[in-house]
Amino acid sequence: MMIGVQMSKTPSIIVPARLASTRFPRKLLHQVRGKPVIVWTAERIREVAPEFPLYFAVDDDALESCLVKAGFSVVRTRADHPSGTDRLAEANAQVGASAVINVQGDEPLVTGEQIRALAKGLEGEAAMSTLAIPYESPEDFANPNQVNVVRDREGYALYFSRSPIPYARDLQGKADAEWLRQHQCYRHLGLYAYQADFLSAFSALEPGFLENIEKLEQLRAMEHGYRIHVGITDQPTIGIDAPEDIAEFESRLP
Repeated sequence: MMIGVQMSKTPSIIVPARLASTRFPRKLLHQVRGKPVIVWTAERIREVAPEFPLYFAVDDDALESCLVKAGFSVVRTRADHPSGTDRLAEANAQVGASAVINVQGDEPLVTGEQIRALAKGLEGEAAMSTLAIPYESPEDFANPNQVNVVRDREGYALYFSRSPIPYARDLQGKADAEWLRQHQCYRHLGLYAYQADFLSAFSALEPGFLENIEKLEQLRAMEHGYRIHVGITDQPTIGIDAPEDIAEFESRLP
């Protein structure tokens, strides 16, 4: 169903959903056991975090029809947004939530613990909150496709990087599994929550110097002085990025 403008003090979950995907075209409508991926995600969120209002920000008739038919609330957005964050901002102009939790449409195994941790991260001084998980594998720690994050003593991000940080100086940068067990090194998970005023202001911020180098959008917020809270979880996200990920998802279904 479509919605009208409302005001809410409860954080809302908004899932930005678009069909364009380079590695897996139209993946959100891909059928798994007779059900589209986006509906698997929708039903999972409703099951594990029913206390949060749930909306889907879509730019396509097929996605809208699929979700409405399954009984979920849809906000129609422009198709030309440069990022999911911009799509969320447009959607929340209609939803009117005081804070927005962003769950990706291709993560049908998101957990309630993760969603509630994101909401809790906004209770302090953070404009944004996100999650991280401890590293176990040295190969993952050194992989530039995995984003590392370091935090201060209160759990706020000091920096995000594709480089392995902190640098294991005593090992000449060659961190092993034992070193990772002894030190707090975290892999960033791509789940976010935002204060509504920050979300509406973000797209107008000038892209950051560090953001352009690392190609990490969250660095724009930090370069402009906004604080990001990083909660720690032991639950990894399982995203569907490519066709071969479907088998992994199916293997985890009951």
